[in-house]
Amino acid sequence: MGHKADTDMGGTGGAFLTTHWSLIDGVSSSEEARNRALIGLLMHRYWKPVYCYIRRKGCDNEQAKDLTQGFFHEVVLQRHLIEKADGARGRFRSFLLMALDRYLANVHEKETAQKRTPRGRLVSLEAIDPCELPASITASSPEETFHYAWISTLLERVLEQVEAKCHEEGKTEHWYVFRDRVLEPITERTAPVSLKEICAKYGIEGQAKASNMLITVKRRFKAVLEQHLRDSVISEDYLAGEVEEIRRFFPDIAQESE
Repeated sequence: MGHKADTDMGGTGGAFLTTHWSLIDGVSSSEEARNRALIGLLMHRYWKPVYCYIRRKGCDNEQAKDLTQGFFHEVVLQRHLIEKADGARGRFRSFLLMALDRYLANVHEKETAQKRTPRGRLVSLEAIDPCELPASITASSPEETFHYAWISTLLERVLEQVEAKCHEEGKTEHWYVFRDRVLEPITERTAPVSLKEICAKYGIEGQAKASNMLITVKRRFKAVLEQHLRDSVISEDYLAGEVEEIRRFFPDIAQESE
């Protein structure tokens, strides 16, 4: 699965694959190194929904970690799953979920005591503890759990990127205003702190300035979120559906991206 062959591939699957290759352009040009980097990237972005789905299917923590490793190595990497992505299905994670279901069915049919984690594992999950999910999600279907875990992971990634960019650009106070006024009230389920209190806390001259700082970070959040969503779908036509999915699970966060 060389880089050139992948990026030259036609169709929407090729475009999606090219997007992911572009995220690891700094990696060595050797095929093995790039393949490991690509699978590492996908593991980082999708291990949590895959793991949570397998747990909701009845597996314990160790079984779920083992099967998650096996799925990414045997199906995503060895069978070149990204190259087979179907634009008609729109969302890569829906395609991934279908492949995961088939993989689990095959594993069940061939049930053995052998560990499925490949030799020279690409990404270690040994230190991972069971994911903490809200009661409303742990009581729902495996499919709902999968989508919730994917969205929560996406939002964590987006917020980390926005925060890092604010620090990098000397807008640390902008981030603090957003964190105190928007983020913590959502995550802690508390009432938003007033702009007056925020101004006093950080020595900001006037609520109008604090409001503008807040708007700046909200715009950054929206732009970064939209970019991540574009990276997760095979066609732009499905972006609105992704936003609606976020609104369904995280209505308060979705409101900040509008």
